[in-house]
Amino acid sequence: MSGHSKWAGIKHKKAIVDARKGQTFTKVARELTVAAREGGGDATSNFRLRLAIQKAREVNMPADNIDRAVKRGTGELQGEAIEEVRYEGYGPGGVAVLVDTLTDNRNRTVAAIRNLFMRAGGSLGETNSVAWLFSRTGIITVDPAGQDPDVIGLLAIEQGADDVQVEGEGVEIYVAPDRLEAIRQGLIDAGQSVERAEVTMHPSTLVEVDAKQAPAVVRLLEALEDHDDVQGVHCNAVLPDDVLARV
Repeated sequence: MSGHSKWAGIKHKKAIVDARKGQTFTKVARELTVAAREGGGDATSNFRLRLAIQKAREVNMPADNIDRAVKRGTGELQGEAIEEVRYEGYGPGGVAVLVDTLTDNRNRTVAAIRNLFMRAGGSLGETNSVAWLFSRTGIITVDPAGQDPDVIGLLAIEQGADDVQVEGEGVEIYVAPDRLEAIRQGLIDAGQSVERAEVTMHPSTLVEVDAKQAPAVVRLLEALEDHDDVQGVHCNAVLPDDVLARV
């Protein structure tokens, strides 16, 4: 749990930093488009779109860009045909990795993902080779800002959270996906500083990675995250603190 949570937080912050450097809004725009296509353009009734808009605002995407991406999803504007594809594989040390992509060219994407796994000493697996090790879970991270983390945890539990863990200087709250928005808003209304809220794939079992193999695992995860077609990377690795510190 601990190592996985730390990596989840690091990759979240890295995505924001990368976007603010002006590298690309492509990933966020694709998520907005697919969310609108699947659930409609009204964010009040489309939970996935609400999360996508929240992510777009976190990386300072202009409102006009958000609006165009949503309209491409609803068909008001013409756009590329995008499909969701999940890839599964094994990284160094036998860690399980899920890779969620949005792509307009499945052949290009699978070739690129396979190559990244191979270069890291891992391998791409078959469907459900590792997916059964993960479950869809909502996660909310709160900055205690000097408060007692136990008080924040109790507040979250009272609002319907499933589990709470203190991770470094943050409080990580695990919730059912359909309760994520309500609990996030409840915490904000109670004056809490919510740093992130997202639906992720949470591992049921973890793999301890030794210091020798950890750098290769981190390189694989970073390479996958940096690929234009990749929307999310999930793994069950517990990585040494000193390796994460270098990240």
